[in-house]
Amino acid sequence: MRVLLSDGSGLTARQSANRLAAAGHVVAVLAPDPLCLCRFTRHVTRVHRVPPYGPDPLGWLEAALAIYRSGDFDVLFPTQEQVAVLSLAQDRLRSEGVATVVPRFDSLAAVQDKISACATLRRLGLPQPPSATEAEGWTRYPAFVKEPIGTASGGVRRVADADALRSATAGRPVLIQAAVEGPLAMCQAVFDRGSLVAFHTNQRTGEGANGGASHKRSTEVPDARHWFEVLGAGLEWHGALSADVILEAGGPVFIDVNPRLVEPENAWHSGVDLVGPMMELALGSRPGLQPRSRSGVATHQLLLAILGSAQQGRGRRGVAGELLHAWRKSGAYRESVEELTPLAHDPEAMLPVVMAAAATMATPRSWSWFANGSVTNYALSEAGWQRILVSARRTPPSPPRGHGSSTG
Repeated sequence: MRVLLSDGSGLTARQSANRLAAAGHVVAVLAPDPLCLCRFTRHVTRVHRVPPYGPDPLGWLEAALAIYRSGDFDVLFPTQEQVAVLSLAQDRLRSEGVATVVPRFDSLAAVQDKISACATLRRLGLPQPPSATEAEGWTRYPAFVKEPIGTASGGVRRVADADALRSATAGRPVLIQAAVEGPLAMCQAVFDRGSLVAFHTNQRTGEGANGGASHKRSTEVPDARHWFEVLGAGLEWHGALSADVILEAGGPVFIDVNPRLVEPENAWHSGVDLVGPMMELALGSRPGLQPRSRSGVATHQLLLAILGSAQQGRGRRGVAGELLHAWRKSGAYRESVEELTPLAHDPEAMLPVVMAAAATMATPRSWSWFANGSVTNYALSEAGWQRILVSARRTPPSPPRGHGSSTG
């Protein structure tokens, strides 16, 4: 199959390209930057230039469809926040013969922004921290103030008192969420018209740039699978769905929902394929149920660890320490598998690591150029989301098609 990834800049895209190429597919990507992360791997045959997605998702869609048609692709595979505009346009995609896998737009809108997601979790009874949308009457500190639309910890501010809360909210629509103590875990799932077909959880054991997981370990999270089944069934979800949870003593507490696929490699090494079922759904097949994942499987992303070390103020010594531990396979790298840049038969995959290491050793502040630049390429902005919502209001609702939609 000829597969076109909706994004070529992010970690999820890079890992998805690994999985798809290993399964025998020919992979190309869309990106505004010709030197995006997916450029540096033999698993991607071409980077197709498109406008930045965030400010103008509708313009991005037109460019993406033109490339899909001209390249004679079989599947348009959503790997990032482009799922929002693809969900909006799914009737058009179906009529034009574009194969992809997206949830219904009303389901996506229920969790796309943080305020809506909080309301959806409350409606379905999923555990989450105490929250509010207005500062008046709020007394729990510390707390997090979250912009409705934000990616990779963007738009999240920690506040310690009422003065800081008033400054952070400033009369804007935000989600205020009480801080919850405990380790962070990431839950990942794929649904077929509301039915769970793949599920995996891993704990963040090392923090990289912008709060991303430089190190992960697969783990069994009590009750997480049950709550995901409730969420997926309640939304009649179709495709990939992910969430961040805090592991409290009483069980997982949901702090964020991502209506998309997130970094599938730890799941793969733990025995759960998240990418394969997505391909089957895109092509109109009904995937079988994936096995339960193995616990205790450690993986890492050296690139993210290097950038995180520089961001966290550990300087040149911290960056050098990460490189040394990775080379020796010691410390956090002992018995851990690289997710992002496996060297076997793909030496150019190390180029981003080499460039990031050289840059941060010379100027530690350069971490932001690497980390923030990739997020800018794929992240949906508030203005972009409003454009999608305006377009949705102008589009007549489509007739029901069961519990969800694949196109193709």
